[in-house]
Amino acid sequence: MQETAARRIASLASHISAPGSKITAVREPGQAEQAPEWLDHMRTDGWGYADTEFQVNGDGKIALAGSRYPFSGFVFPNFRPWVEKVVGINVEDEVSRPPQRRPAPPVENAAFLAKIKGCCKRMSSSDKDRVFHGHGHTCQEVYAVRFGELERVPDLVVWPGSHADVEAVVNLASQNNVVLIPFGGGTSVSGALSCPSNEKRMIVSLDMHEMNGIKWIDAENMLVCMEAGIVGQDLKRRLEATGFTIGHEPDSLEFSSLGGWIATRASGMKKNTYGNIEDMLVRVKMVTAVGTIDRGVEAPRVAMGPDVQQMVLGSEGTLGVITEAVLRMRKMPVLQKYGSLIFPNLEAGVNFMREIANQRAAPSSIRLVDNEQFQFGLALKPEQKNAFKPIIDGFKKMYVTKWHGFEPLEMCVATVMIEGTAAQVAQQKTTIYGIASQFRGLDAGEENGHRGYFLTFMIAYLRDFGMNYHFIAESFETSVPWSNVLMLCEKVKLKVLSSCKDNGVTTTPFVSCRVTQTYDTGACVYFYFGFSWKGLKDPVGVFSIVENDAREEILALGGSLSHHHGVGKHRQKWLPSQISDTGVALLSGVKKSLDPQNIFGNGNLVGDGQSNTVPEHH
Repeated sequence: MQETAARRIASLASHISAPGSKITAVREPGQAEQAPEWLDHMRTDGWGYADTEFQVNGDGKIALAGSRYPFSGFVFPNFRPWVEKVVGINVEDEVSRPPQRRPAPPVENAAFLAKIKGCCKRMSSSDKDRVFHGHGHTCQEVYAVRFGELERVPDLVVWPGSHADVEAVVNLASQNNVVLIPFGGGTSVSGALSCPSNEKRMIVSLDMHEMNGIKWIDAENMLVCMEAGIVGQDLKRRLEATGFTIGHEPDSLEFSSLGGWIATRASGMKKNTYGNIEDMLVRVKMVTAVGTIDRGVEAPRVAMGPDVQQMVLGSEGTLGVITEAVLRMRKMPVLQKYGSLIFPNLEAGVNFMREIANQRAAPSSIRLVDNEQFQFGLALKPEQKNAFKPIIDGFKKMYVTKWHGFEPLEMCVATVMIEGTAAQVAQQKTTIYGIASQFRGLDAGEENGHRGYFLTFMIAYLRDFGMNYHFIAESFETSVPWSNVLMLCEKVKLKVLSSCKDNGVTTTPFVSCRVTQTYDTGACVYFYFGFSWKGLKDPVGVFSIVENDAREEILALGGSLSHHHGVGKHRQKWLPSQISDTGVALLSGVKKSLDPQNIFGNGNLVGDGQSNTVPEHH
């Protein structure tokens, strides 16, 4: 018996130590040695690809230019009438854009510049690269890039190629008192990438795109190790080619990075199945000014005092640079099925979502949009190429409104996406649609569910389209207990409307919400709002006031400061009220211990929030 056990142990030891027996390297040739090719096609003054935008075509209709998306090249015949009537956009009144101003000459630290070239793969001090790395994607930042100027931008951009490169850059910055701002995908909507305007030291943007390798896959233990600069679309494509997925799909999936997800405590559309980023993270490396943090074990759970990795999660570039991470992964689902359900009103929809959570019946993704967003989605239906389709749609509308008594200006829609085997998908669909029937929910078809996902990736492009015609818009989110979800949706929308009126907005603003990620105790609520700035002397100032008022209302109703966007500088002033003065002291103490010179001086979280001053009410 003992001999048998000994042979088994020896066999296992041999298996573990055998090179390549468990861990498989998956670097593609040259993949981890250069940034992705698509990066060269990014827009410098707005969201996404330079060849993709909504524009008015020769027939006066709005179409989507480019060829990268399912509806690229399509015309949306109902969209122009909708934006003109509901949103107040006049597509005949395009904003004239002034020539882009050159940024101020870079601040130079001679000692740092003398040695930095040997610490990175490439570097740039061009105006284009400096401006591109000097902002994220709040509407305030995009407005400044298009119609004004950024107060401060990085003085140099460097691209490290390895963990060792990052350590060398950080050491050199520490020796010469240079500020480093980590840059992942550049998709921040919290002001996290803006440079503090009062910073006199040299500021260096540390662009992580060159560090985009999948280092290894451990199929036995279902783990994957990746460099932090890998971007969502590349991670998804390359990992799924091996039959695995991590399942993390935020709205910014195309452009945001692994390091950014960890640094902001990100969440994705398929959270219900795969969890949020903190649920996937097993091990992470972060280079700080005093050394590298690395837990050193890939066990599923540890009890080794307070979890140091929790300080890396949500650190927002204030403590160091995340260089690589080990995440849990799963096998690719056999089947993925979209669907949608229509409800008579938002209250019925919210009650349905809560019951789904109570019964632990949530599919991979489920999102409830209010009537305003539902009407918005209808306006964005592409031109029908099937002559019978409008007739069919007419019958569907009659079925819902006449036979079931749904009011067109009250009903809302939930989109769902179910993953698994064919049997699992069928069973889950039966359960979900059965629960929906308790709240008068009706099957609205697979097409609407699929199109809802398409709209997710179009929102920022639409925001930029509106800005061409005096329309300023943005999104913001929160999480809230179930008891307050409906009240928060209604009261925050009313607050936006009243604040706009109080601050001189003369047209009716657009404001809508959706209930997205669900939990046992509550849900995430995501708002979109915007207004025409015609006649306003300071559109950004007014927008900031309205946004501020909306956030105050959210906090008063028991909502969180953020569910997944993070704090940055945009929400910084509210942090002490949310985590207590003692909590702020804890964060400040960690910052002082790991970064005594404030090398990672982006000013996020508990740093200097001077760049986020909200103007007085007009």
